[in-house]
Amino acid sequence: MTRPRLLSISLGLLLSACGPAPDEPLRRWQVDAADMERGRHLMTQFQCGSCHAVPGVPGGGQRAPALERFGRRAYIAGQLPNSPEVLQRWLLDPQGLLPGTTMPRLGLSERDARDIAGYLLSLR
Repeated sequence: MTRPRLLSISLGLLLSACGPAPDEPLRRWQVDAADMERGRHLMTQFQCGSCHAVPGVPGGGQRAPALERFGRRAYIAGQLPNSPEVLQRWLLDPQGLLPGTTMPRLGLSERDARDIAGYLLSLR
């Protein structure tokens, strides 16, 4: 990982360590133009439930973290700041953001990642 990228991630982690303030508008956690129902359907199509337990997605997997209340989490994979932008990048290329992660690259389009991120962040 390059030094500027590491610094950027570190700064993001520092700034998001406590999550949103109680009075912060939920808008911060919304993904513009996301089709959340399509995102839920895509999670079924890509069989995300085979590893994760996700509300509204069949499978109830236990090999990876459960994703209920994902929109309230401060971190993605325990290390990356949970924001719409970072989550979409994570969904597109998990290995690129966190080498060695077990999360596979699914071959999602930008639209797919946006819609899935919208659905996940709506889980509050």
